[in-house]
Amino acid sequence: MTRQQFGEEEIQAAWVGEAPKHRTTITLAEYDPEWPRLYEREAARIRGVLGDRVLLLEHVGSTSVPGLAAKPVVDILLEVPDSDDEAAYVPDLEAAGYRLVIREPDWEKHRLFKGPDTNINLHVHSPGNGQTERYRLFRDRLRSHPEELALYLAKKRELAAQVWEYVQNYADAKNDVIDEIIERARKA
Repeated sequence: MTRQQFGEEEIQAAWVGEAPKHRTTITLAEYDPEWPRLYEREAARIRGVLGDRVLLLEHVGSTSVPGLAAKPVVDILLEVPDSDDEAAYVPDLEAAGYRLVIREPDWEKHRLFKGPDTNINLHVHSPGNGQTERYRLFRDRLRSHPEELALYLAKKRELAAQVWEYVQNYADAKNDVIDEIIERARKA
């Protein structure tokens, strides 16, 4: 399920507290081989905190694709038994320094945390969500098809040069090219 493009009201409603305004261009960093190591460190910490409540934990997003420029934010996908059951995992993540910043129960039961000392986006979902497959298809397609990586990178650079009220607006603007790439991956 693709995300819709969110306006001010939807963005503010999803944030725990007030959504930060961006009001500038997006900074893309060239691929950094440190990103997978940062993921591994966070993955070990998350597994240490949640134990067998971790049903799936993967490095996703642009920092998981060698050679792809990205916002220097490591995206991590976590599945827990029921992401709506916040009492079962949020207090433990918060005690370890993670901060819940987005709550979207009506969109794939999505929660988003920021890390204690590393710039990460920890995306939390329940099993059977529509995003795990999308994350994997997209990541793996970019890793194995240089022409898809080049197409996506060109779109990212074009969009990053624009001024965005919220970072989410930039993310939403990439949906069409992401959907096209995922569709080709599904047909392969």
